[in-house]
Amino acid sequence: MKKWLGLFFIVILMVGGCSQEETVRVDDQVSKDNPSGDLAPLSKKTKVIISEDGAASGAGFYIAKEKGYFEDYNIDIEFATFANSDDMLPALASGEVDIAGGISSASFFNAISQGIDVKIIADKGHNEKGKSYFTFVIGADKQDEIKDYSDLKGKRIAISTQNAVDDYIFHEMLKHAGLKKDDVEFVLMPDFGSMMAAIGNGSIDAALQIEPLITKGVAEGIHVRFGDATDFAPEAQIALVLGSPKFMEEEQDVSLRFMAAYLKGVRDYNDAFKKGEDKDEIIDIMTQYTSLKDAAVWEDVFVTGLDPNGKMFIGDIRDQYELYKKNGAIRGKFKFDEAIDTSLTEKAVKIIGTYEK
Repeated sequence: MKKWLGLFFIVILMVGGCSQEETVRVDDQVSKDNPSGDLAPLSKKTKVIISEDGAASGAGFYIAKEKGYFEDYNIDIEFATFANSDDMLPALASGEVDIAGGISSASFFNAISQGIDVKIIADKGHNEKGKSYFTFVIGADKQDEIKDYSDLKGKRIAISTQNAVDDYIFHEMLKHAGLKKDDVEFVLMPDFGSMMAAIGNGSIDAALQIEPLITKGVAEGIHVRFGDATDFAPEAQIALVLGSPKFMEEEQDVSLRFMAAYLKGVRDYNDAFKKGEDKDEIIDIMTQYTSLKDAAVWEDVFVTGLDPNGKMFIGDIRDQYELYKKNGAIRGKFKFDEAIDTSLTEKAVKIIGTYEK
């Protein structure tokens, strides 16, 4: 009897092992005959939910959807919006949402440190050298008075958040200028529109502003660009693509195809804004999905940088974390090696090929 029981358990273990192996097997065979030109479409239509609020940094999602790259893989995209990251992150961790955009902040690091399991998987926004979409402006009437970063000493400077990427860029600017935080008057102003009005009425001297309000303020003579954020923070990782562990681990056929489609969208975006290829088509898509509806303004704005191979400035993410920690805003220990997972992005790039810039 014991002999038969032993054999029974061996068979059970073998079957369990086979089942386990099947759950991680991924269909990554490539054929040019597939609609995508690479991976085969999924056997059934599969919905992927993305938390996205119409930010310009979501360009890869919008373009891939409109150009049919998701459809080629039999993926149906649904966009969901959340009032704030306090609601979005738990939904992502539970698998209610598959993909989301996020920014580096102390609250983000703390949420993950305290058990909210989400993965940082790809770039979703950085400044392009000399053409930052997120940079400092000064009042148009301050140009004779503020000519160099050191001239900001004693000035009132508006920043939208503390202990987030905005604050990090602000501190990098101070360091570059040879100034300390006490050398300037820090003004916390969460609304970018209010910043422009405050510069206009003279209640602040400078602000860390974002497109398209930068271009709008310049056109209206309210403010001017002041240098460029890449002067002192050339690799600031501003926004991140976040993935649900459930989506990445239990639905690998889907997540791999999702990432391939997303990167194709990002590549079209780069082709349009850096090479001028099919630019009118891409601008039309951007006007559909973002709050910037004027196609002509898209010709003037400095657009969000999006890496066509999905690469992030991981060292910069660590530097941001260290600043928040130094400020006493970090609770618990953030495990970078567990939270940052670029394997999906790297595998997708192997399949669709490396984009040559």
